[in-house]
Amino acid sequence: MTDRDANPSSTHPPLPPTSEDDQFHRLRLLRSRRVGISTYKRLLIEHGNAQNALAALPEVARAAGVQGYEICPEGVVVAEMKAGRASGARLIDQHSPNYPSALRDLSDAPPFLWCIGDSSYFSRPMIALVGARNASSLGTRMARALAKELGDAGHIIVSGLARGIDAAAHLAALETGTIAVQGGGVDVMYPAENTDLAKQIAQKGLRISEQPMGLQPQARHFPARNRIISGLSQATVVVEAATKSGSLITARDALDLGREVLAVPGHPFDARASGCNLLIRDGATLVRSAEDVLEVLRPIAPDHQQDELPLDKPTQSAPEDTIALHNEILTRLGPSPLAEDQLIRDLNAPASAVTPALVELELDGRINRPAGGLVCLAC
Repeated sequence: MTDRDANPSSTHPPLPPTSEDDQFHRLRLLRSRRVGISTYKRLLIEHGNAQNALAALPEVARAAGVQGYEICPEGVVVAEMKAGRASGARLIDQHSPNYPSALRDLSDAPPFLWCIGDSSYFSRPMIALVGARNASSLGTRMARALAKELGDAGHIIVSGLARGIDAAAHLAALETGTIAVQGGGVDVMYPAENTDLAKQIAQKGLRISEQPMGLQPQARHFPARNRIISGLSQATVVVEAATKSGSLITARDALDLGREVLAVPGHPFDARASGCNLLIRDGATLVRSAEDVLEVLRPIAPDHQQDELPLDKPTQSAPEDTIALHNEILTRLGPSPLAEDQLIRDLNAPASAVTPALVELELDGRINRPAGGLVCLAC
């Protein structure tokens, strides 16, 4: 019997896991119910490794008021790994030298990426090209021109495999290099009309996703996908976008990371250009051609990797203090997401006390922690 077959709550000391087993345990931890990326990272820090964190998770959930909590069944992860092999996908985690260094700037960097294609593209300079799904003919022509010229200049084009601007950018960059970040499982062809394009990208470029294999994308998955698009890229270029669109979410994510944001202007009466015009009004660089993009990028160093800041060591709190902190957190939160850093400042409490409390409240289902270091009340 292997340690994978053992009961994770056993009191017998487990054998030291192999790297493959450790990856299996970490993926199982991440796939467990109510364990988001922030909670996943905190549990690893507190318990040393994923196997210990899995063993402790039911008790952590029980302490947070969740009864009958069960961790992700092993069979779910076994099935995911099997589906990955069947699709020709590879699993890259944050411990792998192949993991894209640019993503390490994200506070909620995906712990795992499923990849189909050439992962060496991660080591080359990348530019995001995003825009409207209902793109105009002028918009798609502009996207194709930018993608080809930027690709010829040595940049990998990153986009979201959506119809419209995304598809035009991927298609134009097939010969020079393109990365498609998918909202669902990397083996799920969405939208169906881009199936042939997705197959070509797998052969000539790279498709990636942080989601489990076989997951059908839903609306809530796309903002998380967008943060990966902007996180990979030195700059984000928006070709066409309405005022309220996913492309503007990608642009805001890029700004939060201190990356360059550029936009192609459009006619004021065209709703598809309203988002781009708004970005330009607020300081984004106006793009007339690929040369405008390259001119902005020339001063930028290619390596965005930064030293990670040390995390606060968790501290123990008395039960009364913990309850009081939970109540204060819930009082200050509402349905609209608030930055976790801002919450900590508002509470005037140490991060070492607030972060474990957020983990407990998330496991209890009382708060949500969406991508981007945000936190809000659970609906």
